[in-house]
Amino acid sequence: MVSLISIVSVVFLLFTTFYHFGEARIINVGGSLDAWKVPESPNHSLNHWAESVRFQVGDALLFKYDSKIDSVLQVTKENYEKCNTQKPLEEHKDGYTTVKLDVSGPYYFISGAPSGNCAKGEKVTVVVQSPNHPKPGPAAVTPTLPPKPSTTPAAPAPAPPTPSPKSSTSTMAPAPAPAKSSAVGLVAGNGIFWASTLVAVIGLAFA
Repeated sequence: MVSLISIVSVVFLLFTTFYHFGEARIINVGGSLDAWKVPESPNHSLNHWAESVRFQVGDALLFKYDSKIDSVLQVTKENYEKCNTQKPLEEHKDGYTTVKLDVSGPYYFISGAPSGNCAKGEKVTVVVQSPNHPKPGPAAVTPTLPPKPSTTPAAPAPAPPTPSPKSSTSTMAPAPAPAKSSAVGLVAGNGIFWASTLVAVIGLAFA
C-alpha cells in the first residue's frame, strides 16, 4: 500500500511540473531576434510591442545583441526614466541574454551602450501578470426599455365559435371477448385440478 501511494505521489509531481513547463514561454524582446536596438521610429518602440503581449510568471525574455557595443541593464523605475546606467540591478553583456520573469509586477530594462541608446528609445518596460490576475469581463450592455403601450384601443376579440351539439345517441361498442389463450388456460387449469383430486381419492380408497 505504501509503495502505491509513493508511485501516485511521484506521478502527480511529474504531471504538475511538466504542466507548468508547458505554460512557460521564451519571448524574443521586440518580437524578433534583432529588435534590441534603437527603434527606427517612435511609433515602433519596444514599449508599443510590450503593451501588446501578456506576460506571465515563468516566462523568459530573450535579448540578442552585439556584446561589443551593447548590453542589457535591469534597473529601477527611477533609473529607467532617467536612463541612468549606474548601479543597475542586473547587468548582462553576453550578447544572448535570457531573463526569467519569476515574480509578477513591472520589469525595467535599458541599453547599457555608451553611445546613449537608452535616450534614443532602446529600453522597455515589461509588466508580468499575477497567476490569479482576473481576466477582463465582458463589456457592459445597456438595458433596452420595453416599448410604450399604444394609446389606440384594441379591437375586441372575435367571439369563439359555438360548438355544435353532440348527438344524444351513442353507439356502445360490445365488450371484447376473452382471449382464446385465456380460455384455454382456464380449461387446462380446471382439468389439472380435477385430475389431482381424482388421484387423491383413489389413493385414499386403496390405503
